[in-house]
Amino acid sequence: MIIWIASYPKSGNTYIRSFIASYYFSKKGKFDFDLLLNILQFPSVKFSKKNIYSEKEASENWIYNQNQFFDRDKINFIKTHNSLEIFNSNHFTSSDQTLGAIYIVRDPRNLITSLMHHYSLDYDEAYSKLTNENASLLEKPRDNDHSNFTFLGSWSNHYRSWKNSKDFRTLFIRYEDLEDNKHDTFKKIIQFINDLKKDESAVNEKKFLKSINSTNFSNLKNKEETEGFEESVYSTSGEKKKFFNLGFNNRWQKILPKNILNKLNKTLQNELNELGYEIYD
Repeated sequence: MIIWIASYPKSGNTYIRSFIASYYFSKKGKFDFDLLLNILQFPSVKFSKKNIYSEKEASENWIYNQNQFFDRDKINFIKTHNSLEIFNSNHFTSSDQTLGAIYIVRDPRNLITSLMHHYSLDYDEAYSKLTNENASLLEKPRDNDHSNFTFLGSWSNHYRSWKNSKDFRTLFIRYEDLEDNKHDTFKKIIQFINDLKKDESAVNEKKFLKSINSTNFSNLKNKEETEGFEESVYSTSGEKKKFFNLGFNNRWQKILPKNILNKLNKTLQNELNELGYEIYD
């Protein structure tokens, strides 16, 4: 069965994956980038039985491929950026494949600048992507293969699709709480996973603390600088970008232009209020 590590892009998914991989797949909680190979991404070419040549065909194979690649008698931690919205009459997953999910949500006013950096967008383009109900990802298509087609939808619809799902249990984590209330938030993640696994053992405190310390943002950033990170992308000029860029130093209050801030506050007012994010000019 699958436990999803789900989020809209650039919301802290890799940070959570790193911690989970360190706690569950290392001996003592020491993080290494190779541990992330235990939590791969879906949809992807790796998890496809055949080449797929359209978005519609991709969505028709989402559940089929989950059934083919992920053993129901084993816990499979899988990363995704896919929305849970129905796409072309197809569901992304169901309780037959999924045991539960951890969903990371991030203040979109900080998220927008991370999108800009990662995808080489300007403010208006990033805002349009965040609010586009048909937004999607198709990274590095090979021979027009759409196996890794990911349907995003708008940021709001993406968040609500996971929030409102009743098919399986979902733990919601605010990215900001990983800074403000780190230990309690990470402990919730471990307890949630162990509960899904019906594992009644206590949290290994020594390994838990080591996992937190070895995956803090500055350590991940330093490891990328010294070792490189295969999930980082290239700019339009061919320069490799930092994957771990600003992190918690990304503060919309200091960075975001007034016109973009006003548009986000107005468009996403309900979600910002619901998530406890302050709204002010």
